Amino acid sequence: MEITYASSSHRDLPTISASSSSSLGSSMPNRPVKTIPLQHPNTTSSSSSPLAQAMFSRWTAKIKRTTPSQWIDTFLPCYRWIRTYKWREYLQPDLMAGLTVGIMLVPQAMSYAKLAGLHPIYGLYTGFIPIFVYAIFGSSRQLAIGPVALVSLLVSNVLGGMDLSDELYTELAILLAFMVGIMECIMAFLRLGWLIRFISHSVISGFTTASAIVIALSQAKYFLGYDVVRSSKIVPLIKSIISGAHKFSWPPFVMGSCILAILLVMKHLGKSRKQFRFLRPAGPFTAVVLGTVFVKMFHPSSISLVGDIPQGLPSFSIPKKFEYAKSLIPTAMLITGVAILESVGIAKALAAKNGYELDSSQELFGLGLANILGSFFSAYPSTGSFSRSAVNNDSGAKTGLAGIVAGTIMGCSLLFLTPLFEYIPQCGLAAIVISAVMGLVDYDEAIFLWHVDKKDFVLWIITSTTTLFLGIEIGVLVGVGVSLAFVIHESANPHIAVLGRLPGTTVYRNIQQYPEAYTYNGIVIVRIDAPIYFANISFIKDRLREYEADVDKSARHGPEVERIHFLILEMSPITYIDSSAVQALKDLHQEYKSRDIEICIANPNQDVLLTLTKAGIVELIGKEWYFVRVHDAVQVCLQHVQSLNQTPKNPDSFAEDKPSFFQRLSKQREEDLSIAELESGDKKTSVPKFTEPHLEPLLSRKS
Repeated sequence: MEITYASSSHRDLPTISASSSSSLGSSMPNRPVKTIPLQHPNTTSSSSSPLAQAMFSRWTAKIKRTTPSQWIDTFLPCYRWIRTYKWREYLQPDLMAGLTVGIMLVPQAMSYAKLAGLHPIYGLYTGFIPIFVYAIFGSSRQLAIGPVALVSLLVSNVLGGMDLSDELYTELAILLAFMVGIMECIMAFLRLGWLIRFISHSVISGFTTASAIVIALSQAKYFLGYDVVRSSKIVPLIKSIISGAHKFSWPPFVMGSCILAILLVMKHLGKSRKQFRFLRPAGPFTAVVLGTVFVKMFHPSSISLVGDIPQGLPSFSIPKKFEYAKSLIPTAMLITGVAILESVGIAKALAAKNGYELDSSQELFGLGLANILGSFFSAYPSTGSFSRSAVNNDSGAKTGLAGIVAGTIMGCSLLFLTPLFEYIPQCGLAAIVISAVMGLVDYDEAIFLWHVDKKDFVLWIITSTTTLFLGIEIGVLVGVGVSLAFVIHESANPHIAVLGRLPGTTVYRNIQQYPEAYTYNGIVIVRIDAPIYFANISFIKDRLREYEADVDKSARHGPEVERIHFLILEMSPITYIDSSAVQALKDLHQEYKSRDIEICIANPNQDVLLTLTKAGIVELIGKEWYFVRVHDAVQVCLQHVQSLNQTPKNPDSFAEDKPSFFQRLSKQREEDLSIAELESGDKKTSVPKFTEPHLEPLLSRKS
């Protein structure tokens, strides 16, 4: 039985097929074109986009399905683990993890406060209230928040460059926490966390590497025994260190170096050997204890101490000095970006590792609320800590109860232990900071990028270099700017491939990637691997003209023709097309029409096809030139090329050349078997059996 699969839009195809067959005489059998119908959208049914309708429908359905318990989960994420808490299974690991992180946090908090240019007590305050707030409103169960080195450096960098008294300096640091919290909550409500995706991993790695070097150099003054200029640039720091070399003091250098060596050994053993895993979080506590014991025993006058630390919990106070808020907005935005990158990235990784889902917007809201409420209790900006979160997870933390335990340890330290902190040597706190930031120097990433992607390696070098020599803010801006420039360049110069047919299949692939793929005379098949919009349409048009002019006939099949008659656009990778691209397509159609070249569209998605329909491109080109598959388009175009190429023969020659009945039957049987193998996928990719290459893409007329 003979079946023709032709869409209703292909109203001319039967005529085309018949006319082509009759012009070829008995040498070509009547072979109707077999194509899959393309469903054209109905633009009169609705004026809105189907995608928008689908999104709205899913959103309303989700709201209707939401139960009261799920609403509570949304606004109080802690309710998720409270109602499913397994006391016998979770309580002990949560207590151990909280105790471990709390012991680690106390000395780190004081160290990071010194790095931020604040009194150590404000580091303890930052590690107190925000932890409890996040345990209630944060969605991650293993993330350990509090003061971190990078945010502390950012606070020091912006406030250190201003001529401020100690009291005003502290007030502005607390105001920064309030502003950062407000920005994080706004981004959570508007679901703007996706903006951070434009900061590439190479920018983050280069930035953190340079920042780690700056942080380590800024702590050198506690090792060397003399003051070093406060700066986020490497050149002033090195100059200051060299110029003050005559003031060098051996006791703090020896003591700080010994404590640093102990920290590094304990960290290495804790990471490399499971039986010594407890040594990693115990490192900062050990450093503080050893340093304090040494000072109490020998009373060295050349080693500076932390000094008096107020005892008791922080009191409630509203942030002040809002007249400075405008000048702090850029820094608050930068801290917010760093906080999101560091916290949300760590939280997602830990959630995936522990088998639960994490909402980025809820995570931002939890961080923002922790900073806002923390600022009411004298905290400076806090965020998730990579090192403490890793320790928390490795210690077996199951829920947010571990964070509550760590906050309780901090509260007990504020109430009872602050008199002991008076004798902690500052070189010991500096050693804790240096030990923590050494892990941020990511030279392995630079080596990896050099081998994998030179462009990302250049971006890493640019970001790290500008951060080191021009400062943190400029380094981030330059890194993000160059990263966006790369994105724009890639988008404005998309990858465009000329497709050819893989032998023995109906699959069309890039002829550069698959040299064995062959093309057809008179036809160019092009795939555009990007959305088409105003920034790249000129590049696309230029490339299409090049493909039309640059025709390699050596690898082509089909009837011999002198020029291109058809341009087939494979549009499956194109997810979006704007008005500028639509107008350019109209111009391109008119240009090709004047040169007797027809444009064919293959496999456009629903949104793109709807845009083309609304713009009149479908009617302009003609529905008969829209196809589901590239192969369908090639079949139709080849029939046109064949009809253009055929010339009538002398009637006498038909009688002379007419094959016998048995020859025709044998030839037809060979063609049908070969094409049946092709359709079933059993045909091997070898040299085709067809004696007439231009017949190869035509599918069997038998079903």
